[in-house]
Amino acid sequence: MRQAKTGWKWAMALFSLFLTFLIWQKGLQESFERPSVAPKISLNQTEMAVSASSSLPESIKDVFLGSEPQKKLYQALKDISLEQMEDRQRLLLALLEKSENEQKIILNKDFKDKNFEFVRKYLLKRNEREELEKFPDNHEIKLDPFLYQISCSNLGYSEEKCINKKYNFLVTFRLLTSQLLPFIASFIGTILLINQALIFIRKKNSPWPEMIAPPLSIIDMVLLIAGGFVVIGEVLFPALLIPIIDLLSNNSSSPLKDSLRVLIGYCSMTVAPLVIIKYQLKDLIPSKIEGGWLQWKIKPIREGIFKSITGWLMIMPLVLLIGWLMNEIIGDQGGSNPLLELVLNSDEFIPLLLLFITTVIIAPVFEELVFRGVLLPVLVSKTGKISGVLLSALIFALAHLSVGELPPLFVLGIGLGLMRLSAGRLLPCALMHSLWNGVTFASLLLVA
Repeated sequence: MRQAKTGWKWAMALFSLFLTFLIWQKGLQESFERPSVAPKISLNQTEMAVSASSSLPESIKDVFLGSEPQKKLYQALKDISLEQMEDRQRLLLALLEKSENEQKIILNKDFKDKNFEFVRKYLLKRNEREELEKFPDNHEIKLDPFLYQISCSNLGYSEEKCINKKYNFLVTFRLLTSQLLPFIASFIGTILLINQALIFIRKKNSPWPEMIAPPLSIIDMVLLIAGGFVVIGEVLFPALLIPIIDLLSNNSSSPLKDSLRVLIGYCSMTVAPLVIIKYQLKDLIPSKIEGGWLQWKIKPIREGIFKSITGWLMIMPLVLLIGWLMNEIIGDQGGSNPLLELVLNSDEFIPLLLLFITTVIIAPVFEELVFRGVLLPVLVSKTGKISGVLLSALIFALAHLSVGELPPLFVLGIGLGLMRLSAGRLLPCALMHSLWNGVTFASLLLVA
């Protein structure tokens, strides 16, 4: 009877592993075809730098904005083919183009948006001064203050009439915050890393708590990750639920529909792994184990919060460094997480709230429970601390199905694994993961 049960587990595990290999291979290949959000973020930051140039003192402009941001914006737009350009980008390029012949080529095609078309007509008859006098009184184009500023300046009006000082001040604040936050965090994190290295070299570091692992096998972990997380969670349940969500949300706006798909799809992905974990642990009674097999250990909360912030600060410079190195060596790998694109493109409260709940609350809690709550302790008990941390980090990174984000996620996974080992509980890992996602979420909103 026991042999039959073991044989069934082996067969299911091998089949799940085979399907996972196919699913991850396809997912990683498809991620090459997904556009990277990096060019869009860079373009947005350059546009913000143009607006901020009127609000910052000359003495610090070059430090925070670089030299001649308007020329950089023009060059960035020139690097995009006209066929791939959005209407707003095409209009901005035309406004920044000094050659009238080139400008006419860019404006050759009409715009769908009546406000863009309005500016296009003014550009094409810029010499008819009596018509142009009406331009500053057009309130619809003022809904896009940056486009209005560039249009107004291009048509020869004074900065006083063209610049919205309140808007430019807010843009300056957002841009400086988006630049200073990672810089300050990385600076503090680097100091903490150096200090930790010195403590380790001097052998003054406190011993880590004993890793408590549930008595599960590698086959159990294959069934959990490959069978529950990937095959059922990432493929089967979403395939069944997403068409129903699309049917029910036909009348919803696109951002709301997309955010609902993400929230419900992610929640459905958690069902199978949670059921498998409950089944695997139900007969394992943790005698005299504080916090149970998952080791959440909520209290003391203050210590957990402090550890999570410290861990986030220490991992920040390492993740940024690996991202920079990959970009320098390979270039932009593309394949950004579709969630990043959704956050960048959404300006409605409810869709952003749903995305926030998914990325900052649900995802960190669920992923930490699976990867650092169950997988890591079992791997450490079977293969040792170093191998366990590296293997769990690699599986964590691969599970996100994004080639471009694979190296940074691997480093983040190592950091979260070390946090689990050093803290002896799961709460700081979940808080650190949530903080990482939350800061990323906020950074995207700042440059959107």
